[in-house]
Amino acid sequence: MKTLRLVLGDQLSRGLSSLADLDPRSDVVLMAEVMEEASYVRHHRQKIALTFAAMRHFADALRAEGIAVDYVTLEAPQNSHSLAGELARAVQRYHPERVIVTEAGEWRLDAIMRTWPAQLSCALEIRSDDRFFITRADFALWAKGRSTLRMEHFYQEMRRRTGILMDGSKPAGGRFNFDTENRKPLPRNFSPPPRLRFEPDSITRSVMALVASRFAANFGELEEFGWPVTRAEALAALSDFVTIALPLFGEYQDAMAMGAPFLCHSLLAPALNLGLLTAREVCAAAEDAYRKEHAPLAAVEGFIRQVLGWREYVRGVYWLKMPHYATSNALGATRPLPAFYWTATTRMRCLAEAVEQTRKHAYSHHIQRLMVTGNFALLAGIAPAEIEDWYLAVYADAYDWVELPNTHGMALYADGGIMASKPYAASGAYIRRMSNACMGCHYDVSKKLGEEACPFNYLYWAFLIRNEDLLKKNPRMAMPYRNLASWNAAKKKSYTDAAERFLETLA
Repeated sequence: MKTLRLVLGDQLSRGLSSLADLDPRSDVVLMAEVMEEASYVRHHRQKIALTFAAMRHFADALRAEGIAVDYVTLEAPQNSHSLAGELARAVQRYHPERVIVTEAGEWRLDAIMRTWPAQLSCALEIRSDDRFFITRADFALWAKGRSTLRMEHFYQEMRRRTGILMDGSKPAGGRFNFDTENRKPLPRNFSPPPRLRFEPDSITRSVMALVASRFAANFGELEEFGWPVTRAEALAALSDFVTIALPLFGEYQDAMAMGAPFLCHSLLAPALNLGLLTAREVCAAAEDAYRKEHAPLAAVEGFIRQVLGWREYVRGVYWLKMPHYATSNALGATRPLPAFYWTATTRMRCLAEAVEQTRKHAYSHHIQRLMVTGNFALLAGIAPAEIEDWYLAVYADAYDWVELPNTHGMALYADGGIMASKPYAASGAYIRRMSNACMGCHYDVSKKLGEEACPFNYLYWAFLIRNEDLLKKNPRMAMPYRNLASWNAAKKKSYTDAAERFLETLA
């Protein structure tokens, strides 16, 4: 045997760098389901089922090409339940000249991987992950010498580099960013388009039964599983989004509706982050819809900004700033995570809906994550590590490289402004404007204080008061701090006391 090629669970791409020069006559692909990766946080049961099912289907697709695949299932008798252990066992079985693997996406696993050369009896080659538009090193070059790392500056550079949504040297439509056109609340009688979901086949059902048995105590339901687990299904999901939902995505991407978890969002992040789709083909499909006048520019640009801009940017920040990035806590938040993040037992309708939806689907869209569950964590002063572990655990698309910067930097402002120019703090007025959650809620969003008042209202002002020394000089926070400057000490105390009384009920 010549080469053993290790493929990780989020590297399910036929064009993966570690498979680029594979010789079916002499090479073996190693894949392994190990408890170490399935349990480093208490993953949602759908996330585990999705990963294992997609891995098994990918292995079968390689075998159909005549490629030898050594696949270690979770219940294999000799499974060591670590990637290092399974790699060592495979080296003993095959005695390869070398092992090839594509670099890990997460710092935790990358650090483990760097120890492997000393443990193996053969050469180890770690290749760059070229499924992204930009390498880690290129992002570091872009960031070098910059006083701020704003996503918009990076995004415009990426548009120029790739030519995506460009007309020569100019952005399509004369502007790089149409975000101001993408913030509309849903019309009163809006009916979301039906979304394509996938019936689990026998392989996936087998995995679901395994997960139900082995991970019975984990968060989340399995019954609503409908994620794509094959390349063909992922392509069908992409086509469905572009055809059905993309034309409406732009205007309503920031909107929320109770009982409508998917709205017009792409639902492609799980397939993208597993490797069943590539960022290039996703952006190409969206741009093609614009060029053929199937979808408006504002919708297409908003979606491409999420993939070409935001997704690439957060990965760059992650690798540039880790491992110290994860330990920062600029606002000194220390409160433990409230139990309702797991149970959905809260009288705040917007929060109960977001958590219950997450339990059913391992999904909520970006505004629910940022402005509902994230906003509450920010205002309540929840310890960054606690809410970050929750986000990493509960979503089907969550991997540390994308979850950590989004939560730590954007939702919590725990990095002190590396990613966001201000904290994304909001009172109940934002949720009322962008959703129908306040209708029928136990609390009254129009009231600022009292037992019936929306907790987001007094939590918002208590947050500003608590962090005044840190935030009042921020130009983007000038307006609320001008309002706060007119308050006397007694009024301020009434808001901080209300917040404290409410938060004490969550302990």
